[in-house]
Amino acid sequence: MRILIVAIGKSKPGPEKDLLAEYAKRLPWALDVKELAQGKDASAEARKAREAESMLSAVPEGSTIIALDERGTSESSEKFAARVGQWRDAGARTLAFLIGGADGHGDAVLKAAKHKLSLGAMTWPHMLVRGLLAEQLYRAHSILTNHPYHRA
Repeated sequence: MRILIVAIGKSKPGPEKDLLAEYAKRLPWALDVKELAQGKDASAEARKAREAESMLSAVPEGSTIIALDERGTSESSEKFAARVGQWRDAGARTLAFLIGGADGHGDAVLKAAKHKLSLGAMTWPHMLVRGLLAEQLYRAHSILTNHPYHRA
């Protein structure tokens, strides 16, 4: 199974990028990150629509799309691991996690998403979300394989 993170905004060297790299290195699944330019449109709706189009075009056909969204489902690490395991066992070739820009996702992404995931009620910097997501994916793998990393 392949993991793809498609995110609006370019990351810069620093601790957030290092965190993502650390967990990407630990993951047994191939992890690719595609960073896309932020929209420059005057209105938030136009910007979200353009970013949604860009994000969806970066996702390989047949991928399982998961939108990270503040209105999505907030779940425990165990439940997230079970969901990842179900997708894996159902034959998902690519799990594509989409992280929108500052204004959120356009309607096209939300409609295309098989699941909408929230990392909780707090607002997180978009660059940090990439590392948090990679850590949770590593934790999910650890749970699925009974590795001692996750101690619940």
